[in-house]
Amino acid sequence: MKRLYDTLIFDLSKKGRIGYQYKEKNLDEVNLPSDLLRSTPASLPEVSEFDVVRHYTNVSQKNFGVETGFYPLGSCTMKYNPKINDELATIKGFANIHPLQPEHTMQGLLQIYYETQEMLSKISGLKAYSLNPFAGAHGELAGLMIIKAYHQKNKDEKRTKIIVPDSAHGTNPASATVCGFDVVEIKSNLDGTVNVEALKAVLSDEIAGLMLTNPNTAGVFEKDILEISKLVHEAGGLLYYDGANLNALLGHAKPGDMGFDITHINLHKTFSTPHGGGGPGSGPVGVCEKLVEFLPNPIVTKKGDTYHLELAKDSIGNLGMFYGNASVYLRAYVYLRTLGKENIKDVGSLAVLNANYIKESLKDIFELPIEGNCMHEFVFDGLKDISTGVKTLDIAKRLLDYGYHAPTIYFPLIFHQSMMIEPTEVESKDTLDGFIDIMRTVAKEAIENPELVKTAPHTTIVRRLDEVKAVKQPILKYKDINSNN
Repeated sequence: MKRLYDTLIFDLSKKGRIGYQYKEKNLDEVNLPSDLLRSTPASLPEVSEFDVVRHYTNVSQKNFGVETGFYPLGSCTMKYNPKINDELATIKGFANIHPLQPEHTMQGLLQIYYETQEMLSKISGLKAYSLNPFAGAHGELAGLMIIKAYHQKNKDEKRTKIIVPDSAHGTNPASATVCGFDVVEIKSNLDGTVNVEALKAVLSDEIAGLMLTNPNTAGVFEKDILEISKLVHEAGGLLYYDGANLNALLGHAKPGDMGFDITHINLHKTFSTPHGGGGPGSGPVGVCEKLVEFLPNPIVTKKGDTYHLELAKDSIGNLGMFYGNASVYLRAYVYLRTLGKENIKDVGSLAVLNANYIKESLKDIFELPIEGNCMHEFVFDGLKDISTGVKTLDIAKRLLDYGYHAPTIYFPLIFHQSMMIEPTEVESKDTLDGFIDIMRTVAKEAIENPELVKTAPHTTIVRRLDEVKAVKQPILKYKDINSNN
């Protein structure tokens, strides 16, 4: 028997039911062009307001979120963000601004744009920022377009290749390809760091740049970063910083000081916008002094006490119709102002401390491929005892039964049973201890009752899904099996 809260909104539909209908006399008549009018009525559910409220409340309770449980999702910085930042980002004076209204009517917002750019410059050690990109990958694309524009202006057009380590985030080679570059993959060391000799072997006058994350995807700091930077620059290339892991370095180290020429920062990961669910996102791109002229248009500038949106001659152009996601900038601005430069370093310190605490507490039962201290995240390579055939996927599914979201699994690709854990700085020791206890419980179950783990989850709304089929054959619309619609 199907329970009420397991039904779709269409299943609740009863002909003639409505929630609320505006009186026609309160609405102006709208005459649409005939070619835009439907020939048949839209197939929409007919439900009461109460049906709708109850349905969507139940749906919301089926979803796992950072506010309902621990979310150790490495690489994504799934951390709780203060609600006051959400409230301030929706103040009517900001929320009701139209992007096409005159500059002099939105000076407050432009000031926040400008000051946010300045703070990001100080945090990263780069000269200037543009808030244009709508996401991290969009910021990557902008940075690669800047690399291309720089070499083209210097009439060095044979530089058509971008170096990407095999431990990099998947967006790196994807963004480089979209931008028209050929990707040169180099093998990493066992800890995911750049193999300097492998880098030397591919450097040439065809290399436009190197894309790098520091700390890397395995949570290890690139100790050879200054040598790497020197080698790339001597070869005539530029160094691009993927800011996905900047959370670990806040207040302690700056990409600009490491020799990076360009970076994007994921505001939606690091600076107080809830991440996931398809948005909103923001990936500001920052550059060193020699690349400022290539930043995407428009550029937020300050003259005296007035703020302006200006167009640069050598800019790579506009990345979107308007200037990015304003609400994300507002959250980031409040977050940074609240922390202040004297406290921002605690973010990285606590993130690193929490990650190392979990790693040291579990390394006796989970395979630790990289010894020593990690940064904000680390990677296990499955269980030490694999005699019962329990794999990383099974562990991830079993965690759901205990109310914990799974870490990132099977990434980075340099390990076969990767389980990347990133606790972030906001979690208490009590929460971490609870997670450690459950991980040990699941590891024990894997030996004593492996079928229980292999068939998990058992307590969720749906059981283990065929994720490949879900991707290849998604059901994107409702279809009433009792009708021909």
